[in-house]
Amino acid sequence: MKSEIVEWLGQADLLLPQLVVDGLAANDRVKARLSVLQAAARHARDPQVGFDLTEECRAAGLDPSPLQTLVRSARLSSSGETIAATGLATLGAAIWDDMAAMLRAVRAGDAPSADRCQARLDGLKAAVPLGAADDLAAAQVAKLTAIEADDSLHRLIMDLHRALNALAAAHAQEWVAGARSYGLTDDDKHAVEAFMRGVEATRALKFGHPGLAAMAMRAGTHFTIQDDIGETDAHVVVIGVESDAVTVTYTDVHHARAKFFTGLLRHFSVQWSGLADKTTAKLHEDEAFYLVTGRFAYQGAEARDAFLEALGASLVFLIDWNKARKVLREFVSGGDAIRILDWAASRRFGHRAFLELGGAGLVTSAVRHAAAARIGFGERLEEALGREAAVDFLKAVLRFSAEALLHGNSDRLAKARIEEALVVHLERADTSLLAVVIRQAGLAREIAAAIAQLLASRRGGQSLDSAAIASRARRIEEKADRIALEARSRIAHMGIDHGLARLVDLIEQAIDELEEAAFIATLIPVGAAPDLLDSLLELCDIVIAGTESAVIGTAAAAEIPEGQRIDFEDALAAVMQLIEAEHRGDAAERATTTKVLTGSYDLKTSLSILSVAHPLERATDQLARFGHSLRDHILADVSN
Repeated sequence: MKSEIVEWLGQADLLLPQLVVDGLAANDRVKARLSVLQAAARHARDPQVGFDLTEECRAAGLDPSPLQTLVRSARLSSSGETIAATGLATLGAAIWDDMAAMLRAVRAGDAPSADRCQARLDGLKAAVPLGAADDLAAAQVAKLTAIEADDSLHRLIMDLHRALNALAAAHAQEWVAGARSYGLTDDDKHAVEAFMRGVEATRALKFGHPGLAAMAMRAGTHFTIQDDIGETDAHVVVIGVESDAVTVTYTDVHHARAKFFTGLLRHFSVQWSGLADKTTAKLHEDEAFYLVTGRFAYQGAEARDAFLEALGASLVFLIDWNKARKVLREFVSGGDAIRILDWAASRRFGHRAFLELGGAGLVTSAVRHAAAARIGFGERLEEALGREAAVDFLKAVLRFSAEALLHGNSDRLAKARIEEALVVHLERADTSLLAVVIRQAGLAREIAAAIAQLLASRRGGQSLDSAAIASRARRIEEKADRIALEARSRIAHMGIDHGLARLVDLIEQAIDELEEAAFIATLIPVGAAPDLLDSLLELCDIVIAGTESAVIGTAAAAEIPEGQRIDFEDALAAVMQLIEAEHRGDAAERATTTKVLTGSYDLKTSLSILSVAHPLERATDQLARFGHSLRDHILADVSN
């Protein structure tokens, strides 16, 4: 009654703050009711589609039970043109009531805008008989909820919401930590300050992009914080704060970004609803937005404020997110692009600086200036560098971009750092291939050790499964072949120094020799002379020592690009040991040959002993050649 008198006296301005509060509450309700209408239409078309409107309805102050009953009752007519549901008329009437509440608030502060919106609403009501009966044409449901249509109910709601926000901003009672506020208690202000503390902590990372204006208002038992994030009409977050819980209502036109947003708050126990349901539903093109609701239950203001601060800090990472994702997908997979963006958000670098400095142009320029010979035009980074190296490089690009703009450095410095990072990652690609060589040398050692084990068992008169050892050696040799083939392919594709290919080849040849020795060792007659077996064991020890030196030298060579002198010295020392092993192998093989040919051994024993000694010695030859090639690689690295 008092409000009617005040309005009759022409003092509706006095009612405006509360009308705006009521209008914003009606906005929350009508959006939830539109979600119910959409869910009913989907359920009618496909009863198997799941839905859960509980959190969305509760966040808007609605009882979810009758609304979910309405959805479950929705059926499509035999013609497929009409949707019927119990309570649809009641839902429609409530939607019109909510629209009237929003219009009342707008009319109190901006009568011309309200008149235009009223005319649009009248046209919609005349065209769509929503609220008249428990059935409605499916096409009319789409018309009401479409966001892309010239004029739909959804579009009108968005325009009224924008007008309400403008009125609330113009009639704010006070500023609280940078947020326009009305009717807040002291405790409310502490919560707003926490939220704004988060917003301000990362605000600089939007680098001049519009967005992040916040408004807070109290309505009954809870108050609401709203942030428009960026410029997109449907990109809004509304935060309801109650005595024991914070509800987050988030709308977005990009499903992937909505999912990303929930992930930014993964360290808090938030119960999210709507995201998974919207993912599985087959939405029409006109239904081009997603509404996600989260509920964070808390105990104590400290927990509440920590959540609000984290929430405020996360919003800047949603601005231009989809644009950044599309740019990164030019170089890596979509999943890895999101992984990079998540990393940049967690480290508080973000992606806006990357876009400001040129986005894809930053990367292509670095390739053109620093790696044109290694990375072809149009080639994806993950193909040129390897997946993880490409991801790491792009993380560095986002980091250097943010640091340059935050610290006021020149674009040229950022580009120079990015080019340097690309060179480093290319060197690491070389290093990753040295890791393949180390793995190959380890496989060579496995075969040599297996031969030594077999010979030692024969020497001690013990029984050992010879066939299993030969089979194991063959499997190792086949595995080594596959690894070498893949390494050669990478070397050819990436244009890496072909000296690395020679290292791979030489280790593979040593493995081939050892596999042959393992096979023949299983054929040595039982009871062979111990002194002959001792000679072969000596050769095995030399080969094992050689493979170990190959591992040590290659591992040290991999560290040389980092500039450690001790690694350089260790690598060269290992090379010398490989060369010495070849000399010792020659001497041991000749000693074995002399022993066989000057002794009185049977033919089978003599032939098998020599047939094992020769490939073992040839393995040391290959390892010595490997040592020489490794030395060349080391010296080339140092000179570069």
